[in-house]
Parts: sequence; structure tokens; C-alpha cells
Amino acid sequence: MRARQLEVFCTLMRSGTVTGAAAMLNISQPALSQILLHTEDQLGFKLFDRVRGRLVPTQEAEELYAQAEHIFGELDALRRRTVDMRHGRTGLVRLAASAPPSMSIVPRALLAFREAHPDIVVRSLIASQVSIIDMLRSGEVSLGITMNNLPHQGIFTETVGHADLVCVLPAQHRLAALDRIGFADIQAETLISYRADTLPGRLLAVAAETEGLAYAPAIEIDLSITALPFVRDGLGLAVVDGLLPWEQFNGIVARPFSPRIEVPIAIVTSKDRPLSASHEWMRDCLRAAGRDFSRAALAGE
Repeated sequence: MRARQLEVFCTLMRSGTVTGAAAMLNISQPALSQILLHTEDQLGFKLFDRVRGRLVPTQEAEELYAQAEHIFGELDALRRRTVDMRHGRTGLVRLAASAPPSMSIVPRALLAFREAHPDIVVRSLIASQVSIIDMLRSGEVSLGITMNNLPHQGIFTETVGHADLVCVLPAQHRLAALDRIGFADIQAETLISYRADTLPGRLLAVAAETEGLAYAPAIEIDLSITALPFVRDGLGLAVVDGLLPWEQFNGIVARPFSPRIEVPIAIVTSKDRPLSASHEWMRDCLRAAGRDFSRAALAGE
């Protein structure tokens, strides 16, 4: 497929209709249909069947889509990079962070970075760890910060700090009077916490087993921020990372969890793409923010 054919194919897979895809691509429906027909002629097989006004992907299209979407993402990243260069934004810093660091580590780092380099544009994105790794590999971003320091092929991982897990609960809850909350305290409560196959989930499972208890959240989450509305609405107590400023949310308090469990704060970069000077400056600021957060947590600030 050529680049335009790839774009049409991926957009059709997302929208499911010629009308929707044409609107997204800002081209006419006949023009889009012609590109699709030409693509299918070149490939030698159909990509879509028409069923009651919608396009249903064929088995061949389903098999092609994942790789096509990945290639299209890289082309899109390249297009944005050339636009930035055309407008003279070669000093642009591209950063992606998972939600907890984006609300704690990144603001601290940005404060120092902007003070030293006010003329450099910063593009800060929030994404899952899997998406951050993909964006690093495609070149869409040059820096990532996650709460996982496990190795990935082609990715350099640098641990710059740690965050303790905490118990988040309504301010009026009976357990809010405790200085620390442990597994034994929450056995009768509905637990909101990480899936068992995540890094913090595995750490919690090991800690619970050591006490002869089971780690079995009734509500499983991937990101700590998603626990907030559940706790607010009285659905249960959450054991999550302490990176988020939990005390700033009305009606919510956070208490240290016992035993103490740490999750890493890590900067991730591509081994295949050297960092520009501006990205190195931002990395230094992220390192300092990670260290400062860890020291403050140890001091109980």
C-alpha cells in the first residue's frame, strides 16, 4: 500500500463507514471509494464487505490492520515532525507520561525547565505505559516517564525515584483515624486496586501472601486516578500509588499502607534515537523531580 491508501484503509477501519471516513480525511465519498477499489485491485483481495450501509472488514483486513495502524502511526509522527521543523520548532520537547507522574513529577520538572528555557515549546502527553513505549519507538516522543522499570527491547530505562502505595478512603470513614492501614484492617472492606498482572498488583499479592491473606480486588484498575470516583461514591477503599495529590480532592484522605510497598518512577528513552540538547535538559529536570519527590515522601512531607 502507498501512504494515501494506508491512510484510507486505517480510517475506514476506525470509522466503519465511507461517510465517516471521508469526513475525517476531508475528501469526497466517491474519491475515497475510488482509492479503496484501486487498493483492493492492487492487493488482489477485498478489504471490506458492504452490510446494511456499513463496511465490514474481511478476515484479510483484520489481519493487516494491526501492522497497518503501526506503520500509519509512524508516518503520522513523521508528518508532525516535519511540520514542527517547517515552523522552526526544532527545540520542541516531546514528552509522554502515565497519569500519576503527569500530575506530580512532570509539573515539578516543567517548573524548573521553563524557568531555565522559557523559549522551548513542550508537548506533554498522557498515555499508558504500552503507548509510551510505542511512541518512543516510532519517534512520536523522545522522553517517557512511567511507574514501571521493567526492561523493553530497544528502550533504555532509568529509575529516578520511588513512590509508596497508600490507602485512599473517604475522610469520614472509620479507618481514616488510623495512622497506617494494612491488609488486616481492610479485610471487611471492598478493595479497589490494581490488576494482579501489573507491577504494583504483583507486589501487593506477594505482601498479602506473606501475611497469609489473599489479594483480591473487587474492582480492578490500571491507573490510580480511576479509583477516585469509586472511592468518592462509597464503593470501597483503594490501595494505589501515592504520586497523585490525593489530599487535594475534597472528601478524600490518603494513609500510608502497611507493609510499605514502593513502585518505581522511571524515565524511558529509545536506544536508537539520541536525545537532542533540549530533551537532555528536560531529562535532567525529570531526574531532579523524581529525586525530590522520593526525598519528600521519605520525610513524610
